[in-house]
Amino acid sequence: MILHIFHISLTNLKLKGIYICRKIKYKIMKKIQKLGFPLMLLLLIIVVSGYAKGTSTNNKNKTFSAQENKQNQTINLFVTHGHCSTPFGGIVSNLMVNVPTREDLGNPLENMRISFAVDPNSFNVCARDGDELTARIKTPGLFVSENNEKMFFKSTAVYTMGLDWYQVNGKLSIKGVEKEVKFFVSGIRDSKEAMASIIVIEGQVNLFDWGIDYDKIVNGKSDTVPTKMMHINMKIKMS
Repeated sequence: MILHIFHISLTNLKLKGIYICRKIKYKIMKKIQKLGFPLMLLLLIIVVSGYAKGTSTNNKNKTFSAQENKQNQTINLFVTHGHCSTPFGGIVSNLMVNVPTREDLGNPLENMRISFAVDPNSFNVCARDGDELTARIKTPGLFVSENNEKMFFKSTAVYTMGLDWYQVNGKLSIKGVEKEVKFFVSGIRDSKEAMASIIVIEGQVNLFDWGIDYDKIVNGKSDTVPTKMMHINMKIKMS
């Protein structure tokens, strides 16, 4: 009888012990669940911050750029009234194309910065009767000012238009007068390359924006169909 009572008491004690252990385990699991999400969130923030910091550092320290080299960089231009065109070229100076290196697979040139200068005194017409037409392009007051200011472009913003195709907004100064313009840049690269080996800048501007009446300055009178559009094209080899 005594042994039976002892057995029952021992069984009850074991059951209470199991109940207490399960209760403690349940409380511990609840605390872990409460701490789990904030802890995971904190770890995620730490990992992302570390990656962003590393990427930012890499982009800051690594650049891929084109600078002036021993060979003269040239630019192609032409002015037109829509039917006839006068093509000419010029010598570029102070060329800078700066491209931060990307660590992902995004468009490689979307953070590029571009600037360059062109000396109007270097303009040379690429056509028959070149000397005569060159003299016209160099007519004082057209592109060549009294102070011989260079044409100067500096980018201010870049927008991705497609794969290796970008719109580059910036400021173009002609005869010391600065106006907002937009050009388009295409990157040319081998299918196995991550970075373009050549970029092409192209676009057009309205000379009237700078108060330049080509026909009046060159021919002595304005035309009903004015020669007002100037097109720009330049191929740059990246180093």
